Amino acid sequence: MSPWHWDSCWPAPAKLNLFLHVVGRRADGYHLLQTLFRFVDFGDALQFSPRADTDVVLATPLPGVPAESDLTVRAARLLQAESGCRQGVTITLEKRLPMGGGLGGGSSDAATVLLALNHLWGLGLSRERLQVLGLSLGADVPIFIYGRNAFAEGVGETFTSVELPAAWYVVLEPPVQVPTAAIFRTPHLRRDSPAIAACDWHPGFGANDLEPVAAELYPAVAEHIGWLAAYAHVRMTGSGACVFAEFECRRDAEAVLAQLPRGMRGWAAAGLAAHPLIGLCAP
Repeated sequence: MSPWHWDSCWPAPAKLNLFLHVVGRRADGYHLLQTLFRFVDFGDALQFSPRADTDVVLATPLPGVPAESDLTVRAARLLQAESGCRQGVTITLEKRLPMGGGLGGGSSDAATVLLALNHLWGLGLSRERLQVLGLSLGADVPIFIYGRNAFAEGVGETFTSVELPAAWYVVLEPPVQVPTAAIFRTPHLRRDSPAIAACDWHPGFGANDLEPVAAELYPAVAEHIGWLAAYAHVRMTGSGACVFAEFECRRDAEAVLAQLPRGMRGWAAAGLAAHPLIGLCAP
């Protein structure tokens, strides 16, 4: 019997890109990527309440984001359309991850909606099918449904599971939103990093090809990288703005976080072995 019920709090964890290389570009303009996704024990949380009608209602709308554009609402409506389900739902979102931060917050929220409602509505869709649906919502949604730390390729939808050692991370949140499209449009973005095989990845490998562009366009990103670099090797996650450093234990991570200057925002979290909802649906 699953422990998850309608009144449960459903996690939507953040992800970090331990490296991110742009290895080419498809004929349709999409960039070909290689990256290593890691989930961390910090993120958003969602609750779901059944309705007597078929509506999908977000009880906690985000400022400036119309309901029809919100990924949580879009995910629920997509699941209704895919399955023919006539059940409605009210979604309550506790937003802890910044928008435009490169932590996958909106994608993680959408994935949790697909996983949770597939379970709560008794739809029985496979994990593979949910990943396909998730990809139509955004390139990062499938990894949260896949549920394992993974080496990813293509536009970010082809995965190879990777076992990662225990670690803690300090994550800083520069006070800017970095639009992914603006980074990828930049002419001098590196697009020719050599591709590697998944089995050749190792801890410490690579860089984030998007980081120099984001740091140039958004000085706050460069400022936060500079501060954290005094304590450990720093990388930006995704297309930014958030940056992170890895530590062996909680004590070391929290000791660095305690030095955070006034005006900077950050947090420490453990790396996860898998997504908290990994066991929720069949492959």
